Amino acid sequence: MAKIKCDKCSKEIETWGVVTVCPDCGADLQDQVREAERVTVAKAAEMVKDESATTHEFIVRTRGLTKVYKMGEVEVPALRGVDLDIRRGEYLSIMGPSGSGKSTLFNMIGGLDKPSSGSCFIDEVDLAQLTAFELAWLRCRKIGYIFQTFNLIPVMTALENVTLPMIFAGMSSDEMLERGRMLLELVGLGDRLNHKPFELSGGQQQRVAIARALANSPSIILADEPTGNLDLVTGKEIIALLKELNVGSGVTIISATHDLKMIDVSDRVVHIRDGQIERIERRSEIELQVGRLGEEEAG
Repeated sequence: MAKIKCDKCSKEIETWGVVTVCPDCGADLQDQVREAERVTVAKAAEMVKDESATTHEFIVRTRGLTKVYKMGEVEVPALRGVDLDIRRGEYLSIMGPSGSGKSTLFNMIGGLDKPSSGSCFIDEVDLAQLTAFELAWLRCRKIGYIFQTFNLIPVMTALENVTLPMIFAGMSSDEMLERGRMLLELVGLGDRLNHKPFELSGGQQQRVAIARALANSPSIILADEPTGNLDLVTGKEIIALLKELNVGSGVTIISATHDLKMIDVSDRVVHIRDGQIERIERRSEIELQVGRLGEEEAG
């Protein structure tokens, strides 16, 4: 929770980021919320990544999370009581076979689906307790999404795709253009601002998707099979880019993946099977056998 102060009436407010308007005078507090989030992330980036719960703030917590899908009279359990703590600034990979429940867990954390029972907390806010408006605000500002199939709007340029989420965050046109250009330069596409998706390679499209995920300075990036549609070399480039963003900005990255190359950059790997967490491993505990494909390494 952060404490912000209204510049207009000097009222002090404690908020998780949901409050963006002063309750006394109605002044816009979005700039103060952004600054509070920036300070929080900067502090978190300085933390040493160890296993001590006393020195870390958990950005995501799930408790007793279950999800049951109903198909007529048949009930299909997808999650069976998942308890998981994810540290701020952590790079976490969720791995498991198809049908294991990892995508369902991924959607719960992203606020894209609601659990049948249990709770999912983002910055200690229970997503189930938020109104539709508050949940939309949280998804817009706290979470960035990266998809396997890129999900770019084909009639829009790279710059327009990246700046689209900024419209919903209330940025001005000048702010959007400046930030959009900066993000595309950050992912190595400063010379592709006006190219549409069909004019870009798969790797370039995924870089646009990463820039879009960073549009509103999220605390969390959810990457769903981000290398699934990419070749070996391009996949390694995308993994390296995500790790660079994780280390450089302190953003928490949660990736659902089958790609063993993702293990090498992860702080922890969560293995899920039959809707339950099978085991959690730290990177230091995992031994990778590295082979070669042509001149490229394959993990």
